[in-house]
Order: sequence, then structure tokens, then C-alpha cells
Amino acid sequence: MNNAIRAAVAAFMLFGVGAAGPLSLAQTAAPMDHDGKGGHHGDQAGPSSDGAFHKRFDDAAKWAKKFDDPERDAWQEPERVIDALHLDRAARVADIGAGTGYFSARIAKRIPDGKLYAADVEPDMVTYLGERAKRERLANFTPIQSSAEKANLPEPVDLAFVVDTYHHIGNRTQYFSALKSSLRPKGRLAIIDFKADSPDGPPMEHRIPPEKVTKELEAAGYSLVEKHDFLPRQYFLVYQKRD
Repeated sequence: MNNAIRAAVAAFMLFGVGAAGPLSLAQTAAPMDHDGKGGHHGDQAGPSSDGAFHKRFDDAAKWAKKFDDPERDAWQEPERVIDALHLDRAARVADIGAGTGYFSARIAKRIPDGKLYAADVEPDMVTYLGERAKRERLANFTPIQSSAEKANLPEPVDLAFVVDTYHHIGNRTQYFSALKSSLRPKGRLAIIDFKADSPDGPPMEHRIPPEKVTKELEAAGYSLVEKHDFLPRQYFLVYQKRD
């Protein structure tokens, strides 16, 4: 095999050249390319001036196979996470970046006298969320079409829950400052996102350390009130809005 042929084979192996054209390295790196949860905004994966990692999640049926994979439960520990939130049966909760409803459905079952708003920027995800609510007969589960700028919640909530979505939000200090008006008095904001050493999550350069999250949210008018360390792949921080 001459050098030219070897180079062509190497390019094919590295970039996946085929009928659809060359793939980016991020696309070929499957474990780094999905976030374990949908509901994020933007047209494509890549850097942006607003500090967000933009990636489309517009095929809900496809993403549901990853986001709702039972194997995720082992490291996501959803029931333990919800336990740690100490939700009242009548609580109002917004799952921002809800994706296919992995957490939304579980939370809705924990607050039978309350309301769960599952907000997502992807129209296909919002449709999927509505279908899931009907399928699981969750009358207190309401899908919300949000935007990149705001969650569009219909009423103030006790808790805004943001899982694996923080790094997809642009202009975060501005976004979360505006979100305070959608939180009830003493309302809380819970952030769960990927650690630097997690095998899942966005490319390394788009992972946001917890110290930076706290700095941004303090600037937005929040105070860190709880920190949970039991998740193996993610940090789990709870904030309360300042009056």
C-alpha cells in the first residue's frame, strides 16, 4: 500500500467520510457527544460568543433511547436526587431543559398535589413531553415551549431544576437573573451538570466547573445553600434567590 492510499484510509477511519460527508471529531466521539439529557438549544455543536455549547436535540424518539436508557439510573440516581430536593406534595417545579422527561415524570409523581412544568426549546421534545404525560397519566405534568432567552413559565415555581443543561444556556448571568421573577419567595434553583472527569457530557472545553457556576449565579442574585456530592459523574448544587 503506497503512502497516498495509507493517508486516505487513515482519513476515512478518523473522520468517517461517507455518503453524508466528513464527520467532525466531536460527532465520532459518541461518549462525549451526548449529555445524558436533552432539551438544549442552538443549531449545532460548537463554540459561541454567548458562552453556550450549542447543539440540536430535535429528534426526541432518537434521543429517548439515550436519555431514558435504564442504565443511566445507576449513575444518575434519580430517586436519590429527588429525595435530596425535599419537595412538598404541593410544590410547583420547573424542569428546565426537560428533554424527554427523564426527571420530569419522576418529579410529577412525587408532587401529586403540585405542578410540574417541563420546559424545552426543541418543539419535537415538547411534543414528546406532552405524549409522555398522557401515556403515564400525569395530569400535573405540563409541557412548556421555552426559548433560548427564557423558560416561559406560566407561574412562579418553588424550584427550578436544571440537569445537564447549564452549559447549553447562553448569557447565563442574564438568563438566571431574569428567571428569578419566575421563582416564588425563597424559591430555589438546582443545578446538576457534568464533572471534568465524567465519561459522559459535552466536549471538555465546554464543561463548566462548579466554582464558575456559583460565581455566575451569585452575580445573577443567588446564594449557594446546599451541595451534594453523591453523584459520581456530576456536581449537584442548590441555590436560593436573594430578595
